[in-house]
Amino acid sequence: MQLIGMLDSPYVRRTAICLKLLGLPFEHRSLSVFRTFDEFAAINPVVKAPTLVADDGTVLMDSTLILQYLESLVDPAQRLVPVDPAAHLRSLRLTGLALAACEKSVQLVYERELRPSEKRHAPWTQRVRTQVHAAFQALEKELAQVPVVATPDRIGVHGVTIAVSWRFHQLMLPEIDFSREFPGIADFSAQAEALPAFRETPPV
Repeated sequence: MQLIGMLDSPYVRRTAICLKLLGLPFEHRSLSVFRTFDEFAAINPVVKAPTLVADDGTVLMDSTLILQYLESLVDPAQRLVPVDPAAHLRSLRLTGLALAACEKSVQLVYERELRPSEKRHAPWTQRVRTQVHAAFQALEKELAQVPVVATPDRIGVHGVTIAVSWRFHQLMLPEIDFSREFPGIADFSAQAEALPAFRETPPV
């Protein structure tokens, strides 16, 4: 398999980390949707990161759909999504919150980096900042109620997504630092980032 995309994308990074946690061999091709657009388009004309090229040549995109496919390749005991209905439901909730925080953080980065300053709309930007805050606030509450264990066999796809989303936000939006407000997420993220699969997959 080939994973296409840059690790500075939190979606590519979470996919790469999950591939490693699942023990699935893959080749990472670090192509940019900006700088190497044409090379990326030759693999996937939609130019969406991450893109996965399966062993049979099938091209998949969207990290959540890619991870659903990857889960089908391993023994149930190795999977990162719980089988128990209640645990599965909580995993989905945590993953959804983390992806929402990630999506809104990415929007703020694009607004800052790609839109001319004279065309930025302050009320919209503030709305997105409020959404990021709400997502992390809900995650902080969830982790306080039932912690996620940052070990390779227990972190789950939800834990990976929380840690990756938090690290992306901290790196790319240091001016919106939530670490004092949400110490539970900050502590969990630090533990997750110390795991080999995370250390081997830096967001740069």
